Amino acid sequence: MMRKLFTTAFFILFLCLNTFAQGLSDTEKKLIDLIDKNYEETVALLEETVNINSGTLNIEGVREVGRVFEREFAKIGFQTEWITLPDSLRRAGHFVASKKGNKGKKLFFIGHLDTVFEKDMPFYPFTMVDENTAKGQGVNDMKGGNVMIFATLKALHEMGLLDDRTVTVYFNGDEENAGNPSHVSRADFIERAKQHDYALGYETAQGFNIATVARRGASTWVLKTEGKQVHSSGVFKEHAGFGAIYEAARILNSFREELLGEQYLTFNPGQIIGGSDIQYDVNTGEGEALGKTNIVAREALVTGDLRFLGEAQKEAAREKMSQIVAQHLNQTKATITFQDGIPSMEPTPGNYALVEKLSATSEAMGFGKVEAGDPGSRGGGDISYIGEFLDCIDGIGASGTGAHSPAETINMKEFPDLIKRSTVFVYRLLHE
Repeated sequence: MMRKLFTTAFFILFLCLNTFAQGLSDTEKKLIDLIDKNYEETVALLEETVNINSGTLNIEGVREVGRVFEREFAKIGFQTEWITLPDSLRRAGHFVASKKGNKGKKLFFIGHLDTVFEKDMPFYPFTMVDENTAKGQGVNDMKGGNVMIFATLKALHEMGLLDDRTVTVYFNGDEENAGNPSHVSRADFIERAKQHDYALGYETAQGFNIATVARRGASTWVLKTEGKQVHSSGVFKEHAGFGAIYEAARILNSFREELLGEQYLTFNPGQIIGGSDIQYDVNTGEGEALGKTNIVAREALVTGDLRFLGEAQKEAAREKMSQIVAQHLNQTKATITFQDGIPSMEPTPGNYALVEKLSATSEAMGFGKVEAGDPGSRGGGDISYIGEFLDCIDGIGASGTGAHSPAETINMKEFPDLIKRSTVFVYRLLHE
């Protein structure tokens, strides 16, 4: 019986992939023509949104970008709404556009409105560097991806191909720095995603022919150490001990020695403060230390992140780190605390099957085969919150370089072809 079920499932998958691999239909050719027809407006929308500062903490800027997409999605028949968050989270909220129907697969599109460039940072507007490259804040991470989603759905709408279909577009307002606790800021996002068959994330493409089937999770840790404050001439002696900074150094070096090399696992100390007295602001990340060279340090604090693939790897790493922390140097104490952040999106057969469908579409269009990227090559993203509930792929957005830096660019040569492939791919998914 099991063999018969397996054979039937394989046959269905074969038929599905064969359908995706066939040449372009007349409808698909018309969709491609529409992308070219609308392309000038598409680039104008990209420029408009890039030129609005929407750093995560710039609440009004994030909402302004949301209003731009509200205007555009309303034009193509989508219901739009703004999801508000509690004031305690200090975040702008999220933009949602949706259509409901009774036919075909239900698709969930993921983008984000915010960037890492805050309002008080230097401003980098949308600028064409040459005919193949443009630069600007968030131009590929991920306003280019947001615009791709809209351009895809606009073309489908104009040909009546969204009629009686279920599509939800969810643009989070705080992907770069999620509101804490994340189970509050992502509650609506998760519940809506569960109502769909496939999730498509338009984060920056790692390459024209690579799609993301997995993303590592990200959590944080805080290490605090204490020592005995005495004259430095007594350091290392029984009565004085090693002090807080040596204890922190021992622990960090032991992390490196004992955990380094495990596939997909990284652990990075991003900040360290130590001295006779320290102060640290958890909201801003600003710290101060007071100390002298002739005083054995009384306090030290280290903040860091932990990246992993799967909950088992995360928990095993935390346990090992806790064991290392517990082995104190003389006259010192240490504690470590962990806080969950973004979960990991683990690779699944369903995710790989979506890549195969994208690849078949790409080959039918003459763009070549699409491969699944290395599961450990990407950090956490919003799609990771829903990876356990439905089949997902990510990294099918705009291509470019320098994300999170003043040199951020978008590849304008590939941009129209990425939109075209996205449009045919989505059309095929909706009409499976």
